[in-house]
Amino acid sequence: MTISILIADDQQMIRSAYGMILGAQPDMEIVASVADGTSAVREARRLRPDVCLLDIRMPGIDGLEATRLLAGPEAADPLKVLIATTFDLDEYVYRALRNGAYGFLLKDGSPALLVEAVRAVAADNALISPAVTVRLLRHMTDAASEAASLSAPGKPADRRRGSSRTRPTALELPLTARELDVVRLVARGRTNEELAAELHVSLSTVKTHLGSVQRKLAARNRVEIAAWAWENGVCTGQDARGPAAG
Repeated sequence: MTISILIADDQQMIRSAYGMILGAQPDMEIVASVADGTSAVREARRLRPDVCLLDIRMPGIDGLEATRLLAGPEAADPLKVLIATTFDLDEYVYRALRNGAYGFLLKDGSPALLVEAVRAVAADNALISPAVTVRLLRHMTDAASEAASLSAPGKPADRRRGSSRTRPTALELPLTARELDVVRLVARGRTNEELAAELHVSLSTVKTHLGSVQRKLAARNRVEIAAWAWENGVCTGQDARGPAAG
């Protein structure tokens, strides 16, 4: 099956490079290449690509707002967004993931990582780069914890951030022991195939557990599962350091 891709970046050189790298893959097709967020939203809604590869800083609507419009809670039929940016600032990461992005990729990564990221997002495996994503999620958690310490006690974290939804904490949620195992591995950037191998279960069992976790957390995708895990201290110190490369 061919993966259709929309590329949005205000730099022509970047768009061309992405187009050459991804367009050379036998299972990928570039269906649109645009220079601003307004065009990205319009063309994504018209073409409904499998993956929208968005930069953050673009004229008009930036990548974060475009992500919200295409993949956020208000999107009637959300699309899959992958953010690729030079900027790994905590606030950008946090907003991108909260606005519905499936992943957050830094532009200084290798072409192979870009290809892997697009394939992963198309297959609902959002956390394709543990070395990057786990670190960014960790920063996001630190920022959220600092904000929480400055807020009134007892106030739900999502309400402090102005979210329209609140999620239960680890103590409030009836996750099974196996579901918690799945959550921890998702937060460490494991794909479905790696989950199945590490837990010694079938791929269909992994998908069943993930579906159950998503329902209990009211999470739209595995990125939100991972964010919930970091925010609620489900991950251990070993998890926080991330898995070994490769």
